Amino acid sequence: MTLTFPAEGYGPLPPGWLAAAVTYLEMRAPPPRAAPPLPEGVALEPIGAADVARYRRLFAAVGEDWLWFGRRLLDDAALAAILADAGVWCRAVVRDGRDVGLVELDRRVEGEVELAYFGLTREAIGGGLGRALMGIALDEAWKDAPERVWVHTCHFDHPGALGFYRRSGFTPYALALELGPDPRLTGVLPRDCAPHVPLIDPAA
Repeated sequence: MTLTFPAEGYGPLPPGWLAAAVTYLEMRAPPPRAAPPLPEGVALEPIGAADVARYRRLFAAVGEDWLWFGRRLLDDAALAAILADAGVWCRAVVRDGRDVGLVELDRRVEGEVELAYFGLTREAIGGGLGRALMGIALDEAWKDAPERVWVHTCHFDHPGALGFYRRSGFTPYALALELGPDPRLTGVLPRDCAPHVPLIDPAA
């Protein structure tokens, strides 16, 4: 489908589509401050090719509030191949025996590390766990001295996400629009997730 927008101002989307305003951020050197320790009772556990079902449960628990859907488009074999790749570092955040967060680094492009997924379940947000987790993720990301570490977020994400990334040492460097069908209308995500994003069903 070809979309036509005015040079400036507003333009309509096809019925049932969403437009996400995306911010790309990067850092070119490790942050100077040391990472705080994980709180008592919290640990990180590796997620590999044998853990596809666990990954899917955690991806949904963390991401449904924010319209995460990219990994849900992959079949099990494709997802297992990513998790098995030596360039991918994926960890479950476990608190008192329960999975409450996900962090995934992607080193598959030479010279850079993408913070591909980073998030906590709703009940785990707050209390400093995110700051500690980010510190560990950045220590791991900079371990082999890449040229840069980068991440992207969008306005459908947690309202504090952009500020959190900036406080963690990332600097915005580009903006983009992500356009596509609403994943809640295509069946990729439940219709009742992410209620802060209006669901406009053209068939209703």
